[in-house]
Amino acid sequence: MLVSLALSLLVALALIQTAVFSTTIFLHRAATHKAIILHPAVAWMFRFALWITTGISTRQWVAVHRKHHAFTDEEGDPHSPHLEGFWRVQWGNVFYYVREARNTDVVAKYAKDIKEDLWDRWFFNHGFVGPTLGTVALCYTIGLGWGLLAAGLHAFIYIFVLSSSINGLCHSVGYRNFENTATNIRILGWLAGGEGLHNNHHQFPRSPKFSLRPSEIDPAWPIIKVLAALRLARPYKTIEQSLS
Repeated sequence: MLVSLALSLLVALALIQTAVFSTTIFLHRAATHKAIILHPAVAWMFRFALWITTGISTRQWVAVHRKHHAFTDEEGDPHSPHLEGFWRVQWGNVFYYVREARNTDVVAKYAKDIKEDLWDRWFFNHGFVGPTLGTVALCYTIGLGWGLLAAGLHAFIYIFVLSSSINGLCHSVGYRNFENTATNIRILGWLAGGEGLHNNHHQFPRSPKFSLRPSEIDPAWPIIKVLAALRLARPYKTIEQSLS
């Protein structure tokens, strides 16, 4: 039983980090802000990973996040704790996201450059299919109960802890390197692929690297550097390059 529990927890951790790095590298830095140009094969792998672990639609996620940048902590922000209250965003961020993502006018306005292909129409836009298939595969591989535990832990931590904290905590507490309403939380940066360095990101949204100070760690940046070295990615200017 202990071995099965440990395996389930390790699988949950792997799922969480797969979703986290796919979100920050592909959805956030590449698709939304064009901070990285990814090779089509790499972009497809990230898209598949997101579909099987989260069911997120690229166009919807991009549209909601771009609107957040257009109205950061002002009227129109889809999920500002300054407007909605900290706890409502911290625990209910997913509901604010879904409400905005279902607004076809918002998606059409803010994600007009995101083109959909056959993969999107046949698979990736069917949000519940991906996680359902992923959960079935987990249950078949490591057992029904342990598979459901791994999938449940992954979903809870990704949705209600990490994603919510970026929009809740990182607009409420933490420190600032720059004068904007977002904040940096180092430990959240470590756990969420660098996303916790939110103040840096809001100041330089096109930077493919979120860290600035030596004490700040962006775990996604080494992966991006490897992809760039393999000519599978072309990063835009970093914060340091923009400031120099």
